[in-house]
Amino acid sequence: MPRHNVRTATLPLTSKAAPDILKGDVIDYVALLKPRVMSLVVFTALVGMLVKPITVHPFIAAASLLMIALGAGASGCLNMWWDSDIDARMSRTRNRPIPAGRIDAGDALIFGSWLSVGSVLMLGLISNWLAASLLAMTILYYVVIYSVWLKRSTPQNIVIGGAAGAFPPMVAQAAVTGSVGLETVILFLIIFFWTPPHFWALALLKTDDYDRAGIPMLPNVAGKPATRRAILYYTLILAPLGLAPCFAGFGGLLYAAVSLIGGIGMLLLALQIYKYQSGPLSNEGPRNMFRFSILYLFSLFAALLAEHGLGLLIALPKLV
Repeated sequence: MPRHNVRTATLPLTSKAAPDILKGDVIDYVALLKPRVMSLVVFTALVGMLVKPITVHPFIAAASLLMIALGAGASGCLNMWWDSDIDARMSRTRNRPIPAGRIDAGDALIFGSWLSVGSVLMLGLISNWLAASLLAMTILYYVVIYSVWLKRSTPQNIVIGGAAGAFPPMVAQAAVTGSVGLETVILFLIIFFWTPPHFWALALLKTDDYDRAGIPMLPNVAGKPATRRAILYYTLILAPLGLAPCFAGFGGLLYAAVSLIGGIGMLLLALQIYKYQSGPLSNEGPRNMFRFSILYLFSLFAALLAEHGLGLLIALPKLV
């Protein structure tokens, strides 16, 4: 697999230019961590910590959350390193630091590797080795199984690879309780079944991009009608699954209301995508689904955070 070996341009180190170089380098290295994805990981991990009573000092919980965030950033960095060749061919990704020539691919590999090893070792030392092992598995799953293997070989890449984004709540719960419970298994399943409708909606809008990059996304391999049906099928599973925390006893009335309304919204959008397969509304449905799906997942976890965060505030004095 060809790898890029681009170097940033050499600029004169005048008193005016030097600060600009430093600022640009910092911003580009932050971009390698995929900060938007990392923020979602931190958010879902935090909820994973709170759905069961925390049994460790708040400092350990906070430090563990930071290591999980760095592990997620390391995964994103290594993913950008490996995908730098196809990123250069896609309009959505060609301005990323490596294909744009602002960071050398080798430097990104070193940066991501050190972050991966460091975050796993530090999580093990700060918290426990079960959590560290789960974090290591998450990084390897995203980088090796999804990025290196699945993404370029099968249209089911998002389905199987989506597990990588679903592990953080389990890692976080293990970090603060020493075990993985039913609560975070359910959260894992919600994220897992949310991922295909979310990304396939985007894939319907970016089929030309994926064609240029040679990535076998479902619309490019099976066709758009099959993708629209698949979105509907997965949403039919996701909507009732979103209510599972209520039946498992860790989702309250607020969560039930948010999940019910959000699930109905997801189903209506999936039906819109399925119904309007041509004409002016053919792209409107996938675009709305992509945007709403982000709000849906955020709302589910925000509702759990609101319900369990109060309990944490009450128990905090005892933990300290």
